[in-house]
Amino acid sequence: MRERRRGREAALQMLFEIDAANLSHEAAIADYWEHLASSHEGREFADTLVRGVCRDLERIDGIIRGVSRNWRIERMGRVDRNVIRLATFELEHMHDIPRRVTLNEAVELAKRYGSEQSAAFVNGVLDRIASDLGKD
Repeated sequence: MRERRRGREAALQMLFEIDAANLSHEAAIADYWEHLASSHEGREFADTLVRGVCRDLERIDGIIRGVSRNWRIERMGRVDRNVIRLATFELEHMHDIPRRVTLNEAVELAKRYGSEQSAAFVNGVLDRIASDLGKD
């Protein structure tokens, strides 16, 4: 559990950097583990998440657009957008992780790294995505 939590945090930080600095995902991964990470705990999980989100980004963003009718993805906060992307990938591909765990972990990331409103926003969007994906 702890390893996956660390992996999600690392993945969020890498996705944030990719989004903010327009880096390739491989450059962001290499930079993160070389310079920013004090521990390699959760590395394999984090790398899987980052590569998966980047590989499926257009489709993931399409899913997000489908449930966030009043919010263009480009206008979402960078933390919110990347937490939602991360959790959407996890909901679709990590079948051994229960829906509630994915949503709870995403909300915790939003609380820790986002704005005051991030947790509620992320929870609402992900709840709709999970329902649309049949993850009840």
